[in-house]
Amino acid sequence: MSSTTQTADAPGTDVGVLMPVVVHFDDLDPMGLLHNGHYQVLVERAWGWFWRDRGVGGKSDLEGDGFNVAKALDTTYHLPVSGIGEYAVHLWMKRLGNSSATAGYRMCSADGKTTYAHGSRTVVRLDRTTLTPTPWSERVLEIARTIGLPQTNDKA
Repeated sequence: MSSTTQTADAPGTDVGVLMPVVVHFDDLDPMGLLHNGHYQVLVERAWGWFWRDRGVGGKSDLEGDGFNVAKALDTTYHLPVSGIGEYAVHLWMKRLGNSSATAGYRMCSADGKTTYAHGSRTVVRLDRTTLTPTPWSERVLEIARTIGLPQTNDKA
């Protein structure tokens, strides 16, 4: 896949939202490239800010729908991020179940035109007391639809 190709795994910016992120000097490996593990950190931060900006998670970011855990995270790398500066994480919803969600993402240039990596992230919302899966709120369902969620809702 070239750095600008759009596929089902990495759609254009007409789907989802671009969240700005900053790569700092300490994110780089000894070769001056973004360390492979820092891609996921930037994705997690982008998702956190996306939901925080919409009032999900409360003051602690762990209230209600904010209390969720990662189930799976995968990344395919295309081009190295070769320096500090402003970039973006392109986020979109792929699937939203009753208590789980799978989202797609791209680590990309600030304008969304160059893709450095792409992948998906699945989380499960948990009941804070029992630590068992619990349904998403209607608010999360509404927000998820704004970033590319198909109109169908899975049962998982």
